[in-house]
Amino acid sequence: LFFFVYTFCVLHFIQHNSFKMVLMSVLSNALKSIVNAEKRGKRQVLLRPSSKVVVKFLQVMMKKGYIGEFEIVDDRRGGKIVVNLIGRVNKCGVISPRFDVKLGDFEQWINNLLPARQFGHIVLTTSYGIMDHEQARLRETGGKILGYFY
Repeated sequence: LFFFVYTFCVLHFIQHNSFKMVLMSVLSNALKSIVNAEKRGKRQVLLRPSSKVVVKFLQVMMKKGYIGEFEIVDDRRGGKIVVNLIGRVNKCGVISPRFDVKLGDFEQWINNLLPARQFGHIVLTTSYGIMDHEQARLRETGGKILGYFY
């Protein structure tokens, strides 16, 4: 009888006081989904939820030729993005916290994050918008580091 009551109480707690998963970083989740889909050889990947930062990051990746086109699906919730993959992404990730990067500090971050000098991109958020480190050098601006891809 004790075992039955104990089991009932545990099941009752699980049903009514269930723990909810909290999404910490939308951008991190999206980039991990892209890397995992690329590793498995998928042609498309569904990213959810969507955000402005994710869309801008994907635009930089598309401009540099690492992903194909993507479509934003508005489902009146968090939104979804369907990304066409072309098999060029080896790794991409988020840098958290978003460190301040001065124009002179780019070289140190490039050496730390990217595998080679002329290979890969670091994405920054600047006062001119979200761009990669090469565009930021041309505009002679620093910013906060969002992530990287190669």
